[in-house]
Amino acid sequence: MTSFDSSPQLSVWRALLALAVVFVMLATTGWTAVRHNKDAASPLDAALSAWERGSIDGRALPDPDAPAGRLAHFFASLDVKQRNRLAARYPLAVGNMNGAPAKLRYRANHIALGQARKVERQRMHDNRLSPAGQQEAERRMKRFGVMMRPGRQVLAFDPMGSGRMAEVFGDLDKARRVSVVVPGVDTNVLTFERTFRKYSAPVGMAKSLYQAERSVKPRTRTAVIAWADYTAPVGIGVDAATAMRAEDGAVRLDAMVRGLPGRTPVALYCHSYGSVVCGVAARSLPARVSDIAVAGSPGMRADSASQLGSGARIWATRDSDDWIQDVPYMEVGGLGHGADPVSGAFGARVLSAAGAVGHTGYFEPGTESLRNFAAIGTGSYHGVQCASGGDACRKGFSGEAAA
Repeated sequence: MTSFDSSPQLSVWRALLALAVVFVMLATTGWTAVRHNKDAASPLDAALSAWERGSIDGRALPDPDAPAGRLAHFFASLDVKQRNRLAARYPLAVGNMNGAPAKLRYRANHIALGQARKVERQRMHDNRLSPAGQQEAERRMKRFGVMMRPGRQVLAFDPMGSGRMAEVFGDLDKARRVSVVVPGVDTNVLTFERTFRKYSAPVGMAKSLYQAERSVKPRTRTAVIAWADYTAPVGIGVDAATAMRAEDGAVRLDAMVRGLPGRTPVALYCHSYGSVVCGVAARSLPARVSDIAVAGSPGMRADSASQLGSGARIWATRDSDDWIQDVPYMEVGGLGHGADPVSGAFGARVLSAAGAVGHTGYFEPGTESLRNFAAIGTGSYHGVQCASGGDACRKGFSGEAAA
């Protein structure tokens, strides 16, 4: 296994490379692009505005930005017919509302997907679009149709731009432990699920983890969320080298976790740029987040695990041929994401990734990284395998944690 410790010469080289990257990016894209790249307004905003003006049987609807607990109390005060009427009337709003019952969100998002599918079918024949635009509309139309199939549990959906989405595997209401997969760059509604290299996409990652957790501890009810409900960077460019996308994603991730039902422990599995999102979110996440595991991380916007300000256990893993290890682990002028999470100085619990290949192989069945993730997700901490081959990453554990 490749050592995670860098020589002084390599550290100097990476520092120089980082500075070169800074100057190239600023020269080619401009600092204004780095600082002022804003998303266009989402149709979700229009749906929320309509909700704010709406009512149910003469009763005003609550602020959609209210704390999840308050919204949960509101929905609990309604009968089934009233809840379903709201889902049908405001599908995008209800489908993305943290605090709304999970099954109601699934129902609302099924409706929203159907509406978005009709829009894309019309765009397929819109002569104002280029042939490439019409082909993309067809791909989106097909993707939305797949997500509407029986049994799909879509927890969040926004068709705006490249799109955002989240899906649940398992019974979220009955789960004793919940895992959340946070993916990295180039994640959108079209890459949310793949047939080829399926374990590199959020759905494949989450399904693989869910099945591995059931194998590790069959009697423990778990649920896994493929959470692509933030606008991820496109490619390895300025957005991927800064924390702008991560800052917005961190707010959304925190809100989602706070809106989950029950008080079950939550573990986060953050891949690539997703680990930047988790690093930025770490300080504000609720105490129910028991574990944060990063894989193939470019950094967590911190110099050490303790600097994250989280009470969660911090785990890190990287396979020996992941190209991410050649990224400069530093932050200069807002570019870069800080220290290497698998370095000894960072202080994370470093896991074995034996069997994983490349940057996207961590959730492949049969890999030690996946087995380790499943052990963490089920509270079977005594079963994790450390990168060193010893027991350093299990320090402080004396058996399984309570569910």
